[in-house]
Amino acid sequence: MVGAIFWLLSELIHLLTLAIIAAVVLNMLVAFGVANPRNQFVYVVGDFLNRVTEPVLRPIRNFVPYLGNIDISPVIAILLLQALQMVLADLFSRLAMSGLAF
Repeated sequence: MVGAIFWLLSELIHLLTLAIIAAVVLNMLVAFGVANPRNQFVYVVGDFLNRVTEPVLRPIRNFVPYLGNIDISPVIAILLLQALQMVLADLFSRLAMSGLAF
């Protein structure tokens, strides 16, 4: 049971990381004029990715200033999510070694 909870948390972190990467790529495509934000599909996908990633990126943007026109908050968010995933993996391995993860 404990293993399933840690697996679920790990997968959610992984999906959030992929959503951040997809949002960055979509924003770059819109900025360079490759994708048209007036297209309904592009708008729906962009809105979904914005709603999923904005709660994670907004607090980071409050602390990290812009470097010119470059937003590095997605990079910081991905690094923090990967660190959280490593902490969860270490915690699970310690629980497994002590015999509490069944």
